[in-house]
Amino acid sequence: MALKKKPVTGMKDIMPKEMEIRDYLISLIKETYKSYGFISMETPCVEHIENLTSKQGGDNEKLIFKILKRGEKLKLDVAKEESDLVDGGLRYDLTLPLARYYANHMNELPSPFKATQIGSVWRADRPQKGRFRQFTQCDIDILGEGSILSEIELILATTTMLGKIGFSNFTVNINDRNILKAMAVYSGFKDEDFDDVCIILDKLDKIGEEKVAEELCDLGYSTKESDTYLSLFKEVTRDITGIRFLKTKLAGFLDEKTADNLEMIIDSVERAKEAEFSVAFDPTMVRGQSYYTGTIFEIAIEGFGGSVAGGGRYDKMIGKFTGQDTPACGFSIGFERIVMILLESGYEIPTKKEKVAYLLEKGLSDQEIITVLNRGKADREAGKQVLIVYMKKNKRFQKEQLAEEGYEKIIDCYKEN
Repeated sequence: MALKKKPVTGMKDIMPKEMEIRDYLISLIKETYKSYGFISMETPCVEHIENLTSKQGGDNEKLIFKILKRGEKLKLDVAKEESDLVDGGLRYDLTLPLARYYANHMNELPSPFKATQIGSVWRADRPQKGRFRQFTQCDIDILGEGSILSEIELILATTTMLGKIGFSNFTVNINDRNILKAMAVYSGFKDEDFDDVCIILDKLDKIGEEKVAEELCDLGYSTKESDTYLSLFKEVTRDITGIRFLKTKLAGFLDEKTADNLEMIIDSVERAKEAEFSVAFDPTMVRGQSYYTGTIFEIAIEGFGGSVAGGGRYDKMIGKFTGQDTPACGFSIGFERIVMILLESGYEIPTKKEKVAYLLEKGLSDQEIITVLNRGKADREAGKQVLIVYMKKNKRFQKEQLAEEGYEKIIDCYKEN
């Protein structure tokens, strides 16, 4: 039977034109984050299955690519449950692996630890446009810093990077899980049901207010609680005024410091930003992962459905490994979505090297080939990108292809008579 040429469902081959943009984008991301004091690190793509299924990743835990035990440890004939067969899985994001990494190496790392990590993650999701089962994430995180300086720096670094690519007039939406919780308790929901309430609320833009109300009632609450909760969102403006309104409305349920900090983050970012964008308070934003404990944020670009970056504070995760909570906050760029936007808009890399191609006539002597190689060496030393290939029979078509690939200078190299 013939081997299959197409990639596995949900995966994709990356063509040279896209790869060029990806390489440039990764280089720009690393350069920008380094200028903000973030340092690179890396974790393995495989994590312990106990970590991946520790109820930190929300619905992502349903999408894990699980890995069978190996060698003598794999005993199919006596296995009774999944744990008898599986001991690892491919990471579904970079946050959980970072928390394990920090817990394992904290005595060797600076404090606070400003980390950046770029790598592939895997989710057994339903493939669709712009969503694959293997994709790249680009994260920055600040561990060991409990003040709002973390949120401010993460937002500034990420938005500066987007500005360098050419994005402008996008929106950073920001909220706080503690505000969501205060609104829920104020409306009559119990503390222990908060995670379930958040999961339902996160569907608001997908299924609408009526369906959300129905699902809230399915938790065992009356329409009074759901109506009170949903009506609060209608009263709140998406700016600092809205935060101040909730600070007063939820007095006794919401710590005033939470509202004050959120206002300070917005004000500080607006004053110190390097790119053109706006910051909006979004009281309906939830973020799906259950590990978030405080501030949460997303970036939306006009004309593109969904967010292109998201993150927040997760002060409880590292404590799952060490027994002691450690302040942590991070921001993740939707790398694949940004690449797709750039490709669809015909994006051209602004700092491309001059590209030179040498076409060698067949039959060139060894000395003539060495002469061309030395010319190519001199061009590379001058900062040019050099391609040396043999001429094809249809030289005209070959040159047209090279021109499409961006080669401005194409030199024919004929043998001497």
